[in-house]
Amino acid sequence: MNEPTLRRAGPEDAGKLALLGSATFLAAFAHDHPGDALVAHCRDQHSEALYKAWAADPSKALWIAETSLGAPIAYAAMTKPDLDIPVAPGEVELKRIYALPGWQGAGLGHRLMETVIDEARARNAPRLYLCVYEVNLAAQRFYARYGFERVGTQNFMVGDIGFTDFILARTP
Repeated sequence: MNEPTLRRAGPEDAGKLALLGSATFLAAFAHDHPGDALVAHCRDQHSEALYKAWAADPSKALWIAETSLGAPIAYAAMTKPDLDIPVAPGEVELKRIYALPGWQGAGLGHRLMETVIDEARARNAPRLYLCVYEVNLAAQRFYARYGFERVGTQNFMVGDIGFTDFILARTP
């Protein structure tokens, strides 16, 4: 099997990102999120229009990993922080980092995380934030390996159901 490629995503990748975003969100949260609300969340928060707009916005950054055949398998998105805590100008948030289940453990998370950290450094961001579901211990361990520490909590809504996320941060 060839090494997956990792590249900056553009507006032309919006369709792939929408499918990948929905697939990975469903895979990650179908076990404890209500079905109709989960599907509606994916339709809204992982729409092709959203990813197209993000890719066209220079304040945001998107990356996509693909197989040698061009199939999307993982992605990351960095945005301005949208958090329930005060943030300083220039700080950034790793909004999304996901890989399809069959590709987890293949080093894509490491490659994506290093790419996002490098981008935050290039932007001279004072801090890099992310949110992680409070019960996702594997993800919390992954982020801890990169020096992220808990700095707060945030309510994450899926439909009208609230879930608690931990807000983590590190200096890039």
